[in-house]
Amino acid sequence: MVECNLTLLLKTFLRRRYVRNLVWVETMVSMMSAVSGTGDQLLRRVKQEAEPPPQYSPTEQPLAPLLHPRNSMLMQPVLELEPKEEVKFCVSPENTLVGNTSPEQQHCSSTTAAAPSARDEDAPRRVCLVCGDVASGFHYGVASCEACKAFFKRTIQGNIEYTCPASNECEINKRRRKACQACRFRKCLRTGMLREGVRLDRVRGGRQKYRRAPDAPPPQPRPHLDDIKVLEALTSYEPELLTCGAAPAGVTDPTARTLALLADLYDRELVGVIGWAKQIPGFTDLQLNDQMRLLQSTWAEMLSLMLAYRSVAAGGAPRLRFAADLALDEQQARDIGAQDLFAQVSGVAKRLERAAALREECYLLKALALANSEARIDEHAALRRFRDSILAALNDAVSALRPYNANAALQQLLLVLPALRHADVAVRRFWATVHRERRAPMNKLFVEMLEACLR
Repeated sequence: MVECNLTLLLKTFLRRRYVRNLVWVETMVSMMSAVSGTGDQLLRRVKQEAEPPPQYSPTEQPLAPLLHPRNSMLMQPVLELEPKEEVKFCVSPENTLVGNTSPEQQHCSSTTAAAPSARDEDAPRRVCLVCGDVASGFHYGVASCEACKAFFKRTIQGNIEYTCPASNECEINKRRRKACQACRFRKCLRTGMLREGVRLDRVRGGRQKYRRAPDAPPPQPRPHLDDIKVLEALTSYEPELLTCGAAPAGVTDPTARTLALLADLYDRELVGVIGWAKQIPGFTDLQLNDQMRLLQSTWAEMLSLMLAYRSVAAGGAPRLRFAADLALDEQQARDIGAQDLFAQVSGVAKRLERAAALREECYLLKALALANSEARIDEHAALRRFRDSILAALNDAVSALRPYNANAALQQLLLVLPALRHADVAVRRFWATVHRERRAPMNKLFVEMLEACLR
């Protein structure tokens, strides 16, 4: 009778979820075996008559019982899963079961569970290519840390320009990456960070789609002024600043005297600019007629450009410096009827001053004005090659002289060309009026160049 009651009690406990594991049952039966000799038979009957828990397929099995370490011993015999490889289990120092253990597996080494974490620690870590810190991923095309990623993004979005207080060769590492922002940003670009990868709208979330060019050419070395052959020729044969000659005999009127001196200066400058143009590489490859048409259509632009460059004022009222010993202010130009000429050439001088034009850049602009003529010529392909060579020389010179803002400086210099066209019209109109009214003697070459305008 006592055995039946105990059997019923054990069945009830096995059906309920409060039964912890089968070990407890074995303990109870072993205790009974001490009182009665039928303990082994009773244990076999209990195991046979105990109803197993509901069966689940691998896809329908609830996750909570599987993940609970205390219920795992009951579920494992029911599922009858055969592991592909032998799995070792261990007992923690506090004698709590770790994983799906059994009584036969509770004496394994405790180092087995710590092995995965050891492998994770030994895994290689990606390094930031900018500062050497631990990289958090690929940002803007290269492996970088969060600090360098945020710095590059902040610089591009704010369009910030940095200046190195030293020699642009500061060391950038994890400790000194904040010491020089200019060198840090330069190293970001040198390692391959892409400007186009930064969102300029400052909207959080999402990624801008961009691709790195697979066959991007390597960066070209910075050009040197000594390597620009066109500039070397222009500098060597640039005419020197003239001085005024003697005034014509018998001329006592100040206005007539000034006009006579200016006419003589323009005539001599024309001779000098013709000889200078013949020394430009590629100019003599054109047909002779095309050479003359280019000179006849652009001489006023070239002379006005050099006059404006010499007249860039360091302060005070603007003055046009025609020669080493002759300069006219606005009132003096008005007295001889050259107020429009003065205004237009002064406008060119202001543009040159705004662009901070250098001597070498003005020489190349002068050659570009010659090659940029709209005259009717016979060989357009030869003129195009001549113009392209000068444009390439100008681009190289600006890159060598202004390595940090070359594109902006080149744009400002090219904006001088439209102003030269307006100055050309004013110069021709003024001297045509002087010649028509016979206000000053003019040499034959000057008159021919004035009358041969093809515009």
